[in-house]
Amino acid sequence: MELKWLKDFIALSENGSFSKAADARFVTQPAFSRRIRSLENWLGIALVNRDTLPTTLTEAGTDFVDEARRLINDITDVRHRLQQRKNPHSLIFLAQHSTAVSFFPGWIQTLSPLIGDALVKLVPGNIHHLNESFLAGSGDFLLAFASQAFDSPQMKRKSQSIQVGRDRLIPVSAPDEFGAPIHTFAEGKTCRLLAFPEEIYLGGLVKRSAISAIPSHFRYEVVCENEMAEGLKAMATQGFGATWLPSSLIKQELEEKRLVELDEALPRIDLRILLYRNRHTAKPEVERFWQYLCELYGQQ
Repeated sequence: MELKWLKDFIALSENGSFSKAADARFVTQPAFSRRIRSLENWLGIALVNRDTLPTTLTEAGTDFVDEARRLINDITDVRHRLQQRKNPHSLIFLAQHSTAVSFFPGWIQTLSPLIGDALVKLVPGNIHHLNESFLAGSGDFLLAFASQAFDSPQMKRKSQSIQVGRDRLIPVSAPDEFGAPIHTFAEGKTCRLLAFPEEIYLGGLVKRSAISAIPSHFRYEVVCENEMAEGLKAMATQGFGATWLPSSLIKQELEEKRLVELDEALPRIDLRILLYRNRHTAKPEVERFWQYLCELYGQQ
């Protein structure tokens, strides 16, 4: 039996359909259905009525919901206690790649007097893996851009959050010899675009909020995809194409004119940076750090 099967089953009980639950668990519906079937095979009993619409649980499935939650909590608590024994005086931050590079270093430096001799551990990753890891108790804090991915009932039960910063996605390109963008959206010209993959948070956000707003008579071609903002920045500064990047990540490049902003008419996207805290941690340094941040940012 795998822990993710139990989490899948809880998602199904909360969302009421295979498609919605699969979306909440960031897997395809066929893969999600196979995992629910694997759980049923392991238990030796049907948990779901597959002949009804909307999806309903069997009597055994309804009874198993609380048991599944208890098992998840017990396994997570054991893992968390063992991790605390391994890292007794530490602050473990899980962070989206972009926030880990552009925001975290300067932010944590300003808070260093509070940290004292605690070990700061930073674990970067993509939003889907971070969500899974954080809910499994793998970190004390999660630093990420505000996203619906973190609005699940399970996340709300297990965490608290405060806003610790802001950022903005802006369209940029390397400049030509006259200081104008090499790559831009213009009549009769195809703009070379560097993009985050659509399936990751920033990629989907840029697609929905920026690229979809570009007038249809402007043509563009995605010539490179990279889920790492640092990778897109490196290619943009080399003149490979235009891209939307967090302003905090390219502050120096803009000041040094190695990157320039595109037309002001193009959309900019405001971002909120949130810090999530695991409600169930017993580490005193985590509690002290959190209370200080709540006072600092005027939030609870």
